[in-house]
Amino acid sequence: MLWAIFAPFFPYLFLHCLYTLILSPFLRKKYMSTEPKRIRTDNMTGKKIGTHNGTFHCDEVLACFFLRQLPEYTDAEIIRTRDPAQLAECDIVVDVGGEFDPKRHRYDHHQRTFTETFHSLCPEKPWVTKLSSAGLVYLHFGRRLLTQLTQLKEDDRQLEVLYDKLYENFVEEVDAVDNGISQCEGEARYTVSTTLSARVGHLNPRWNSKSQDTEEGFRKALKMVGEEFIDRLDFYKSSWLPARTVVEEAVKQRHQIDPSGEVLLFSQGGCPWKEHLFALEKDLQVETPIKFVLYPDQNGQWRIQCVPAGLNTFQNRLSLLEEWRGVRDEALSELSGIKDCIFVHASGFIGGNKTQEGALEMARRTLQAAVQPPANGSS
Repeated sequence: MLWAIFAPFFPYLFLHCLYTLILSPFLRKKYMSTEPKRIRTDNMTGKKIGTHNGTFHCDEVLACFFLRQLPEYTDAEIIRTRDPAQLAECDIVVDVGGEFDPKRHRYDHHQRTFTETFHSLCPEKPWVTKLSSAGLVYLHFGRRLLTQLTQLKEDDRQLEVLYDKLYENFVEEVDAVDNGISQCEGEARYTVSTTLSARVGHLNPRWNSKSQDTEEGFRKALKMVGEEFIDRLDFYKSSWLPARTVVEEAVKQRHQIDPSGEVLLFSQGGCPWKEHLFALEKDLQVETPIKFVLYPDQNGQWRIQCVPAGLNTFQNRLSLLEEWRGVRDEALSELSGIKDCIFVHASGFIGGNKTQEGALEMARRTLQAAVQPPANGSS
């Protein structure tokens, strides 16, 4: 009787047992593995990147990230150890081993004899901050790294501009912090605790934590520095470089705006121009420093802004006329003899006019006044 009742269910029971005993473990292993996943590509190399174990720092984390972006190291295993025998088996070693030898791909900076800087290894570059493993890897692989990430060619002038910019505004800070180089002389007035190096440091286990395992923190740091570098690279490539192109074109066309060559015009406002202008004046060997920049504001009116004497100063190369400062609208137009004036700031660093022609005339009048001798003939 029982056989007759349960016989129809035997095929299902058989399949269930088959799934439970054979297929289920296989599927769990294949699709539900809790092991760390690694990105695979068609060019699996089996290469190894060596760095030290224990407390990790921003420089070797960033160096490992840089290497992982290169085709030959995309799938490289990161071996964290201080064992010389294990390091000897690595294809490239950073921040450990006591050896700097690019031919053998050894990039440590802790040995007493190491004093290298970007300038000492590449005399055409100006930076004299002692290199860490991040700077060493960037110096030797940075152009290839950027080529890989931007698709720009190594002989593209823009790639070299990006290469310099990312060292000066990203990697050099990591080099300096790791080597204990102060940003300025004397005691700092306040503490900066949110640098990339500081945030990497906070991912290490706390001194009184029960677990002192650094592997999970290292993986988090690798992800964090990578995302931040890629974000910075994207900004420089998609925003900073296009601004440089705009400024360069304006510098080349400046004599068509005014014969003096001391006035730039941008057809669109909002372009960050100061840093680019100072660099391009040197690159293009501009003999007469540029004094004014004209651009439209969000309301379609025009601004005239003075070029500062430097990036970190409020002093201008030439300020707008003193008698115009703090005067507005009709009163300013009447005083200056220029139609459609809107204002001149009390400090004389910026002014406004309803038209491009009016803003240009404000620049020309100021330039003319600067070369005229004083009315009383004194110097």
